[in-house]
Amino acid sequence: MSDSSPVSVSAAPVDHVSDAVAPETQPVPPHLQWLKIESLDLEAQGVAHRADGKVVFVEDALPGEEVRVSISRKKNNWEQGTMTDLRCESSQRVKPKCTYFGLCGGCKMQHFHASAQVAVKQRVLEDNLWHLGKVKPDTLLRPIEGPAWGYRFRARLSVRYVAKKGTVLVGFHERKSRYVADMQTCEILPPHVSRLLMPLRALIMSMDQRESLPQIEVAVGTKVTVLVLRHLNALSPADAQRLRDFSAEHSAHDGGQHIISWWLQPKGPDTVHPLDESLPSLDYTLPEFGITMPFKPTDFTQVNHAINQVLVGRALRLLDVQRDERVIDWFCGLGNFTLPLATQAREVLGIEGSETLVARSRENAKVNGVADNTSFVARNLFEITPQELAGYGHAEKWLIDPPREGAFALAKAMADLHQDPTLVPGWVPPKRIVYVSCSPSTLARDAGLLVHQAGYRCVSGGAVNMFPHTAHVESMAVFERD
Repeated sequence: MSDSSPVSVSAAPVDHVSDAVAPETQPVPPHLQWLKIESLDLEAQGVAHRADGKVVFVEDALPGEEVRVSISRKKNNWEQGTMTDLRCESSQRVKPKCTYFGLCGGCKMQHFHASAQVAVKQRVLEDNLWHLGKVKPDTLLRPIEGPAWGYRFRARLSVRYVAKKGTVLVGFHERKSRYVADMQTCEILPPHVSRLLMPLRALIMSMDQRESLPQIEVAVGTKVTVLVLRHLNALSPADAQRLRDFSAEHSAHDGGQHIISWWLQPKGPDTVHPLDESLPSLDYTLPEFGITMPFKPTDFTQVNHAINQVLVGRALRLLDVQRDERVIDWFCGLGNFTLPLATQAREVLGIEGSETLVARSRENAKVNGVADNTSFVARNLFEITPQELAGYGHAEKWLIDPPREGAFALAKAMADLHQDPTLVPGWVPPKRIVYVSCSPSTLARDAGLLVHQAGYRCVSGGAVNMFPHTAHVESMAVFERD
């Protein structure tokens, strides 16, 4: 490789450059040292090592690249900084699609080819399973991928009236900042929501309460898009009318395909209510199973509806439920897996920590005609004993879909029952478990318990790219007993 003068860079994308080698007789200052990026960490930062072994984390740097770094944080064993110069540019580096990449904190990997992002997430899953749980799946599943743009059907947009500039900002926060990014579009939001960002600015600017409107939550359904406005003070009748006018105007776009419905949140999440009751309610579909899932904007639902459809389909195929089998769906939520399972199994029990969600699950089962073979129970699954677990009865198959905290208490109870069968004589564990995870570290922890203490094998596992261009890793693993 020929040498040339380096150029300064401030954000991706960056140009391919090189540098003359410093004379060996002269020590090279740290900020002029070239560092080789070895991998990406869980925050999508490049990882390098100095000659003395100190780890350096570099924003926007990719594996295989050589970079110079401006250090912003220093600790005894590691440093963190931003790239100032680049040579040996990665073949996987691409031009970010979004104008605001590098400023907005919503995405961290737009400069990285989408397929390479998935490969990194698969490696993160494998590394976590092995290093944290000492588990290696027999088979690696093909990662689940889907649309890379316009996929974010749930979002929390910050709102700020900037009096000094006489403007309103609506969007995500800047990287590592409390400030709201000055963004006019967003490539990961559905196009019809992205087009609302500037009109929302104008709307908020026109309102009497513009200084006390901190947030808008977005929830997109099949026919309606709900905007939940957090307001610290009561809205005036004029402001309420402004919201209605906005809804009427923008619902007419795209031939009325996307109805805009305002909901209001004066205090906590339990105070959320529609501005107009007459507008359609939210729902999403699972066409493979003939399921339509009504939901409220405050309910937990998957951000990426297209990926969710594929995820549910794969989970049920891996579970391979037979018509005569009973299934338990742990952390069932609204019934995202429970209701499709009910179309295949003799009986499905859904267990969730929230009484409110359990009631909603029962309603959704009725709406979809599967109430006869489904039942739901509210239980805190972070504090479950072996005896309580066994009390829910035998099921041939389990599906586990916990939050980030994982399902440690459940896995520990399984391990205790396996280690000491006298705790519940005669209890028979499920022969197959499909575990859907939104945290590779807690999945690895629980997998270690299931494999090393509960008598299971990890027969397969794979990543799910639910959040393209972010460092978030979702995954799925299958466990079986011989």
